[in-house]
Amino acid sequence: MINNTPQLPVNNHQKLISISAGALSLFIFYTSFFGSFETLIQRSLFVFAVTLLGILMFPSKWGRWGLFLDILGLSAVGITSAYVIIQFEAIMNDLPLASDVDKLMMLSTLAMLLVLSRRISSAVFPLIVLASLLYAFFGNLIPGSLGHKGFDLSYVTEVLLLSDKGFWGMLVGVASTTLAAFVLFGALLLHTGAGEAFFHLSSKVASRSQGGAAKVATLASAFFGTISGSTVANVATTGNFTIPLMKRLGYPSTFAGGVEAVASTGGQLMPPIMGTAAFVMAELLGANYWSIVIAATLPALAFYVAILVSVHLSSRRLNIVEKIESAEQAGFPQKMRFIDFTPIIAGFGGIIFGVVNGNSIDFTACLGMLGIIVAFIVASIIKGLSFKAIFAQLLAALVDGGKGVVTVGILLIAAQVFVAMLNLTGLGVTVSNFVLNIAGGNTAVVIVVMAFICLIAGMGLPTSAAYVLVAAVFAPALISKQLDPMAVHLFVLYFACLSVITPPVCVGSFVAATIAKCSWVGLSLWAMRLGAGCYFIPFLFFAYPGLLLNGDAFDIFNGILAGLVIAFAVPKVLIEFPTGVNRSLLVWAISLMAVFTLFETHLWGSLSGVALTLIAYFISGYKSTLTSATKRFT
Repeated sequence: MINNTPQLPVNNHQKLISISAGALSLFIFYTSFFGSFETLIQRSLFVFAVTLLGILMFPSKWGRWGLFLDILGLSAVGITSAYVIIQFEAIMNDLPLASDVDKLMMLSTLAMLLVLSRRISSAVFPLIVLASLLYAFFGNLIPGSLGHKGFDLSYVTEVLLLSDKGFWGMLVGVASTTLAAFVLFGALLLHTGAGEAFFHLSSKVASRSQGGAAKVATLASAFFGTISGSTVANVATTGNFTIPLMKRLGYPSTFAGGVEAVASTGGQLMPPIMGTAAFVMAELLGANYWSIVIAATLPALAFYVAILVSVHLSSRRLNIVEKIESAEQAGFPQKMRFIDFTPIIAGFGGIIFGVVNGNSIDFTACLGMLGIIVAFIVASIIKGLSFKAIFAQLLAALVDGGKGVVTVGILLIAAQVFVAMLNLTGLGVTVSNFVLNIAGGNTAVVIVVMAFICLIAGMGLPTSAAYVLVAAVFAPALISKQLDPMAVHLFVLYFACLSVITPPVCVGSFVAATIAKCSWVGLSLWAMRLGAGCYFIPFLFFAYPGLLLNGDAFDIFNGILAGLVIAFAVPKVLIEFPTGVNRSLLVWAISLMAVFTLFETHLWGSLSGVALTLIAYFISGYKSTLTSATKRFT
């Protein structure tokens, strides 16, 4: 089971990490409650804080020389941040020209951020950022439409350092306020009993059906993923419990890991807290975060229905008949009481109150945190826990919250550099025109091309970074075809998430394979197979806008039907593939016809798809009944 017992620091280095992480969390909580500081002050303080914590959590492996370079880099970031804090009024009002000292501060800060982003993710992301910088400097040497006039070091310094478009840009603003607040909210939830509660709730809902353990893993990962904001973290957290459980109950290792990988992928798409990328999307779209939550609700439900259907069909095809009959069998220590759920109820109650009351999203997150803290303290006192234990649990939550902010914070600062160079050079417009020319202006072709680009560009990158890169460069190509910007950005987000389980670079599958002790190739194939319907759902955003709750009741009903057809028919097509000319071939053909009916976007098309899907499942169920009866009498 998930262990929420606080782990005490064992050496000075870990103590320093805990102190820094706790201080960052207190800074986040303070600014959420009282309001953020002036724009450049808030963001520069945040940049220094996550750089400090990032160096402590991901130190250099070069020994003393590495330590010296880390201290040098941290000093550069600290001096740069202090300079911006002191000069913020002049920077915002006078638009100063870059001096040689400014250039040195910009380059040293940039180097430290790129080094940290490499340590946190991989070399791919900082190389992409570096390529955008080289393109800004030397674009004048590129012939044709991809070239531009070129920019010198002074101008790039003015953009990155002496404005609110570079190191202190919009993405950094999101990371330092809204995103950080909800990461801390999630850490408080997990450390006050949400882990146990999510698993128990999932077990109650799904454990007694065929493939129960896999369904518990799916639902638990949906709960965890929505507050963790990271597929890899989700797999590592829930997978350490669910994958061994499934293997113990007879599931093949590749199947067990595949279930966890694909289920963890969708957690960032599940409202009400959609991971980190959704907050960035709100800023890029200039939309209210809750409008994104509303639009994403039906697709997320379809996503998980598709996975649950795939799990059920696969369990039947693999002849896995286990059922978790009790919490003890699954490894749960005891039944949950109402008092154990009070921090969750109070936390989301605070969120709902903030939304209804019209508070800012940062303060709304703060209300949720306050609700969790108060409810946890009261519940712990009633249970008889000591004040020392209560304090230790809350302190552990603050430390983990601060650590959770570092990864996404560093990556978004580096991503902001990429976006700044993109806007400076106009590369996004150029690439959009290039894609449109390749597709011959055909909207359907553009959408399909964009899906493949999203999957490729997102490989090996955290979801938030992948989303920012793809949305900044390629989303304009779709929006230029008069498509709904919300649908375009959700489309990009879905494929950025799915890239985590799509070979050849599928980080989520790598982590799950390590836990399952199996081949990542076979595991990835299972993950893609189980999530097959999820690859189709984003395409519905354009053909069936009602799925995003756009349009009237008729459009929404049509969108729901289309989502159900994809969730139930696609798994039937790709999992129950026929082995000969028999009844299964008929079921397969009918299911395939159901999918094709969705090319007719009117209501009769989706109704036909639903009818064909019901027929396929009726025939399949009738066949299964006959098979079971035959086995009993032979």
